[in-house]
Amino acid sequence: MTANDRFKKSFTSRLWGGVILATLLHFAVLAFWPELRAQDYSVTRDELTVVELPPDVVLPDAPQEIARPAAPVLAVGEIDEAITIHVTTFRDNPVSALPPPPDTAAAAVGNSDTPVFTPFTVKPDIMNRDELLRALEREYPPLLRDAGIGGTVHVWFSIDEEGGLVRTLVHTSSGHQALDQAALRVAGIIRFTPALNRDKRVPVWISLPITFRTR
Repeated sequence: MTANDRFKKSFTSRLWGGVILATLLHFAVLAFWPELRAQDYSVTRDELTVVELPPDVVLPDAPQEIARPAAPVLAVGEIDEAITIHVTTFRDNPVSALPPPPDTAAAAVGNSDTPVFTPFTVKPDIMNRDELLRALEREYPPLLRDAGIGGTVHVWFSIDEEGGLVRTLVHTSSGHQALDQAALRVAGIIRFTPALNRDKRVPVWISLPITFRTR
């Protein structure tokens, strides 16, 4: 006989023995243990605290509604059908009296005295940056530099088809005439690469900032 079989055989007697023992234990506790009562923990309070409610909040009147803008109204006009445009003929404007065609060479950007726009795909680049830095230090007005006064001057550059500098103009002043004049002197030593419109060299006007600052 295995241990499992022996346990199953003695299970009934052990179960009833445990039930009888638990019953006797409960009777003994109820017979000999003193009576248990819960202590009264009720709380009483004679004074009442009155909570004063805040006064009613008076809301201001709603702001006056903003009037909607007037809707535009299309005016109905009548056009006299008798009005016509006079026919233009070469009899009134003979070819010999027409103005000559514009001079394309004179209209080139490089020959213009004022900045004009010319389309380009590759902008000019500065070739002598080291020389430019030395010129900034050399041309900085000593009085302004010693006083710690600096500024930025935006300068227009007119550049021809070969990248040569044709003309310089002050675009935006620094507020100090001495700095503006120094910026034009610095601008005169800058060398550029040509501007390209696709694969063709073109003259252009560009604007670059020239800044004087103390270290």
